[in-house]
Amino acid sequence: MRTNFSKSDKIFDYVNYALLTMLMIVTLYPFLNTLAISFNDAKDSIRGGIYLWPREWSLDNYKYVLSEKSIYNATIISILRTVIGTVVTVFCSAMVAYAISRQDFILRKFVTIAFILTMYINGGLIPNFLLIRDLNLLDSFWVYILPGLIGVFNLIIIRSFIDGLPESILESARIDGAGDYRTFFSIVLPLCVPVLATVALFSGVFQWNSWFDVFLYNSSTIELSTLQYELQKILQNSNASMTQRTAGDVFAGGGLQNQGTVTPTAIRATMTIVASVPIIMVYPFLQKYFVKGMMVGGVKG
Repeated sequence: MRTNFSKSDKIFDYVNYALLTMLMIVTLYPFLNTLAISFNDAKDSIRGGIYLWPREWSLDNYKYVLSEKSIYNATIISILRTVIGTVVTVFCSAMVAYAISRQDFILRKFVTIAFILTMYINGGLIPNFLLIRDLNLLDSFWVYILPGLIGVFNLIIIRSFIDGLPESILESARIDGAGDYRTFFSIVLPLCVPVLATVALFSGVFQWNSWFDVFLYNSSTIELSTLQYELQKILQNSNASMTQRTAGDVFAGGGLQNQGTVTPTAIRATMTIVASVPIIMVYPFLQKYFVKGMMVGGVKG
C-alpha cells in the first residue's frame, strides 16, 4: 500500500530531522571533544583548537592516570559500593514505597510528609558528621551504604508507579490469601521492573560519582578510597605540580617550554572518560526500562 505524503508533511519531516540532528550534535559534541583532548598530546592541547579529533595522538595522559597503583583498589571499592548501594537502596525504597501506598495504612500521609520534609530540611554538615561518628561509621565501608538507605526522591517515584497499578490485581492476591510480603515479592516487584530499573540507574550514577563522603569520612583510610576520590587527588597533584613547574621555569627564564608531559586540562579530560565509561557501558542494558520508568503516571490502567 502506497502512502502519499503532502508537501507540508515532507517539509515537516525535513525540519524534524534537521532539528534532531542538531540536537544529537549538541549532545555528543562535549563528550567527543573531551575524548579527543584525552587522546591528544598534553603540550599540544594547550594551544587549543581541538574539536572532534586529536591533533597529535598520545597515550601519555592515560599512562599517567593509570600509573597510580591506588586507582585499581579504588575501582574495586567503587564497583562494590555502586552494586551493593544500588541494590540495597532500590529494595528498601521499594518496600517503604509499597507500605505508604497502602490505603489501609493509617499513617501513610504523615509518613509521606515526614519523608518529603527531609528533602528541604537538613541538619547541616557538622551534625551529619557527628551523627556518623556516633554511629561508629567513620573509616567504614558501610558509611557509603547506610546513610542513603532510603532515597526520598526514589521513594516518591516508586510510590507513584505503584499507585498506578490496577487495584484489582492486589485485591485478587489478598482474596487468594496472599499476605503483604507475598503480594510485594510476587506481584508488586515484577510489575515495578521499569521504575525499579530507572531508580537503579539514578542510584548507581550517584554512588559511582560520589566522592565528597569519602573525603569527609574515609579520607584517612586508603583501603576504602573510591575511584572518584583518587582521580580528584590526581588532578590536585597535577595542578600543584604544574604550578611549581611554571614558577620554576619562569624564574629560570624558560617560560612554559619546559613543562612536563601532562597538564591539568588533559588530566581532567582523561579522568572524565575513565569515570564515564562504566556508566556508559551499563546504560544500554537499562535504556528500555528507563524510558518506561520515566513515563510514570502518564497512563494508568
